[in-house]
Amino acid sequence: MDAGSLAWVLISAALVLFMTPGLAFFYGGMDQGRNVLNMLMMNFYCVLVVPVVWVLVGYSLAQGGSGNFIGNFDHLFLNDIPILDDNGGKLATVAFLGMFAAITPALISGAVADRMKFSAWALFVPLWLLLVFVPIFKWVYGGWLGDRGSLDFAGGTAIHVNAGIAALAAVMVLGRRKGWPSEGHPPHSMPLVMIGTGILWFGWFGFNAGSALAANGQAAQAFMNTFLAAAAAGLVWIVVERFRDGHATNLGAASGIVAGLVAITPAAGFVSGVAPLVIGGIAGLICCYAVKLKHRAGYDDALDVVGVHFVGGLVGSLLIGFFANPKHFDGAFDAGIFYGGGLGLLAEQALANVAAIVWSFSITFGLMVLLKRTIGVRVSDQTEAEGLDIAEHAETAYH
Repeated sequence: MDAGSLAWVLISAALVLFMTPGLAFFYGGMDQGRNVLNMLMMNFYCVLVVPVVWVLVGYSLAQGGSGNFIGNFDHLFLNDIPILDDNGGKLATVAFLGMFAAITPALISGAVADRMKFSAWALFVPLWLLLVFVPIFKWVYGGWLGDRGSLDFAGGTAIHVNAGIAALAAVMVLGRRKGWPSEGHPPHSMPLVMIGTGILWFGWFGFNAGSALAANGQAAQAFMNTFLAAAAAGLVWIVVERFRDGHATNLGAASGIVAGLVAITPAAGFVSGVAPLVIGGIAGLICCYAVKLKHRAGYDDALDVVGVHFVGGLVGSLLIGFFANPKHFDGAFDAGIFYGGGLGLLAEQALANVAAIVWSFSITFGLMVLLKRTIGVRVSDQTEAEGLDIAEHAETAYH
């Protein structure tokens, strides 16, 4: 890795790390005031425990060896990671991917807000990382799904679809909040939500453009795609709100921006031209309606993780099958339907997401059931009513 690329990857790793506090603010503002510190802690806990698990065993299992389904122990405890032979490029990549590993379980926290025991969360995160995130990451990047030809530039399938469907499994075991859906649970602090959105958008340039693992034209295109898709999705979301509900809301703008960022993530390094605008616009439209499905289906996804991350990631991943343009990148990947390709790439995208969905949902559901039957996963009714901040952390956000 040349010096310029090394610098960009290191900067991108720091940007991705900054996204987890941004997610904490985004979720914390959407949460109830009596639970905001609990939400912040759930997110910050991920950047405490995941890096430890990642360097001890996670990276080796996710990227070591040449197996199709799981890695090996060649890089256990960061063994055999050179810094002289490649100018530190591999070590920088380990750090960069570790930031992705940290934020992925943090995404799930928004779905289980207001009612999950912190002790259960503390066990859930490292177990989920090893049992769910690591295998799917291997399948997509260096395993059987990637070898078949599916594309996922920065984690649409491996991160957002994965975490989104896991969130659905988690809330199905956890159950509804008391009073939901008859009682409203509006965001307690929209300024926090908007600050969190801004931090996420800022960090996402490292998330997507950094995934080129080089300071090159593909990184520049991914950067521009990230900017345009988020803007288009946020715009479409508030326009839909204005005509459907009579008001364009800050929450709608924030949710639309995140939906666009999620949708462009798998496609960022494979599409160009107006494609990011179209992908972002489609994601904004679909996700704006998808977040309403929880009321019809009856699952209490507190902060719309399923509607934004699962649906947005799935939309973006499948649209690669239409918009992938290898000629623009001089890349060795199949073209989408709109650029002369057939149905092959779209079929591979569908297969990759189905595989991730089945594994993530089933293992997450089983893990939550195991925790429920052993230490319990839900706080008491009294704690839920009074708030988790005092009961779980002996602190309050506001006096």
